Amino acid sequence: MLWVIIILAVIAAGIGIAAISTYNGLVGKRNKVANSWSQIDIQLKRRFDLIPNLIETVKGYAAHEQQTFETVVNARNSYMNASSHRDVMKANTELSKGLDRLLVLSESYPELKANTNFQELQKELT
Repeated sequence: MLWVIIILAVIAAGIGIAAISTYNGLVGKRNKVANSWSQIDIQLKRRFDLIPNLIETVKGYAAHEQQTFETVVNARNSYMNASSHRDVMKANTELSKGLDRLLVLSESYPELKANTNFQELQKELT
């Protein structure tokens, strides 16, 4: 009878250790995910903060490209009003599309492409 109690105690201890280990592993992974999202948010915020500078730089060269500017500005506003990671990712996708058009637009304006401020912003945003 004593052996049965010892075996049950060892099994219970093993299950307890496994449960604690699993819980700690899950908490660690949750913290890693939260940290990763924080890093993503920091990079996206930096990227979206560069948008006003880009718009001001490009405006002087391509004033008649209002729709492209509006797309980029609307994406930035969507980011600023985002309440979830899904909204942030959607705003980032919109921004990427707008920036692609804006950067393609620079091909039409050689003096814009030669602007060092534009080149720096382009490097930061891509």
